This record gives sequence, structure tokens and C-alpha cells, in this order.
Amino acid sequence: MSTSFKTFPIWAFFSLLTNGVLLLAVVLLIWQQQKLTAFFGGMITSPEQINVNNSRPVVTPDLGRRHQLTYQQWVDILKQEAKVAADRRPADLTILAGDSLSLWFPAELLPEGKNWLNQGISGETSHGLLKRLNIFDRTQPEVIFVMIGINDLIRGTSDAVILDNHQQIMSYLRRVHPTTEIVVQSILPHGGEQATWQGRDKLLAITNNRIRRLNERLQRISAKKGVKFLDLYPLFTNTQGNLRQEFTTDGLHLNREGYIVWRSALQIYSNIELKPELQRVSASDKK
Repeated sequence: MSTSFKTFPIWAFFSLLTNGVLLLAVVLLIWQQQKLTAFFGGMITSPEQINVNNSRPVVTPDLGRRHQLTYQQWVDILKQEAKVAADRRPADLTILAGDSLSLWFPAELLPEGKNWLNQGISGETSHGLLKRLNIFDRTQPEVIFVMIGINDLIRGTSDAVILDNHQQIMSYLRRVHPTTEIVVQSILPHGGEQATWQGRDKLLAITNNRIRRLNERLQRISAKKGVKFLDLYPLFTNTQGNLRQEFTTDGLHLNREGYIVWRSALQIYSNIELKPELQRVSASDKK
């Protein structure tokens, strides 16, 4: 009998949780035993969407057109979408904040049961994200997932500056959204010598060992700041420590299978780590 997410034994979850390898073991076990398409074939449902003027979907943007926009045009659109979310107060609002990796997350692959507001911009850096966090100040999300940093590395930004920007991002989000679960996600590896991205030389100048060490420091900072850390890095690496070819289009960006792995991590992490916390906060608010 094949193992599925719904029938995965509960004792195994707790065993993995106590050993600190829940996501890595569960996601890779599922992927290896059933392959991604078979596992998610009957599970994927489109999340409820937030609509502008009852016609234009906020969480499923026209990425072909958006790819040609200037940075300020991107920001203006995200402001509009965040305003809609703030005015309508959708239930179970969850925000993705980051760069093109977040931006290109297919809406139909995002975990169901939530309203997703995508606040990703192609080419975004930690400094750029920090400066535009106020865009969604008025929203009331349950969770904010942050992934940022690879473009900083590509541009030659030092680890110290990247970490300082992350600390400021964490502090800002914790202050403005005190009841929201803030989750910093690790920076993903790149494809190394197998990368075909147009900026391949810039990628090769960044070792994946450096990214791994940077993630370790991010995890320690997250703990000090009282925010959660989701370590996706091990899920995407091969035996050489590079981004798995089967999960990427060019050694930097993810393909559909890569997003399915990310989706599974978000779903499992939300159910195991975030759901109990959100229920606890909700119960305390009712007292």
C-alpha cells in the first residue's frame, strides 16, 4: 500500500517533530514513494481569491504583462491589491512576501483553505522588501511568509547587510502585526554548474555552502526575534548540495514540481506548527 499524506501515521509525525526533521523527512518520503503528480493529483484545489472590481484576480496576476513593468509600477499594483485585502478583511488571509520565487507561485498550487495575497516582485532584494512592508500594514493576515535574499547575493551584497535587513524586516512585521504568525523561509540553493539562467556567472560566484551558512544564521536570528523559521533548503538540494534539476527551470527559478514541493512544505508546516498556535491565539482573544 502506498503512503499518502492523509494516512501518514500520526506517531511518525511526532517522532519526526521531536527529531527536528519533520519537513525534510515527510516531504521527501512522499515525493520518493508516490512522485509529485500522483501525490497531489486528487488534492489540488484553487484557493478562494480576492477580486478587484469583481473581475481581476488579485492572487492570480497577469505575470506576462507584469514582467514588463517597472519596479514602481509593481509597487503601485501591490498597493492596490493590499488595499483591497485591507478593506474586505478576507478570512484566513496569508501573505507571500518576497521576490520572483514567491511571485511565480502558481495560485492553483497554493495550499487550499486560505486567501492568499502575493506580494512578490521580480528581482526584489531584502532592502527593497523592507522599504515596502508598509504597503500591507492595514491588512490583518493570519500568517506572513517571507523569502528574500538570493537577489542580494547575486548583486554582491554582504552577508552582514542581508542579515541586518532581515532583522529589520522581522522587527517591523512583529511590531505592526503583533498577532500574526511571521515565518521566515530559508534562501534556496542554486543549480551550480547545471544552471542555465542568463546570469549564470553571478550564480557560480555564490557557493551554496555560503547560502547554507547564511540560512543557519537566519534561523538563529529568527529565534531571537520571536518569529518562526521554515528551512526549505534541504528539500531542494541534491547530493552535491545544489538545487535539484528536477525542481528548476534554469538553476534559479522553480518549475511546477519545485512549487509542489514548496506547497507540501507549507501545508505540512501550517498544519503542524502554525495551526495550534493560531487556535491558541484565537481562544485567548475570546476570553
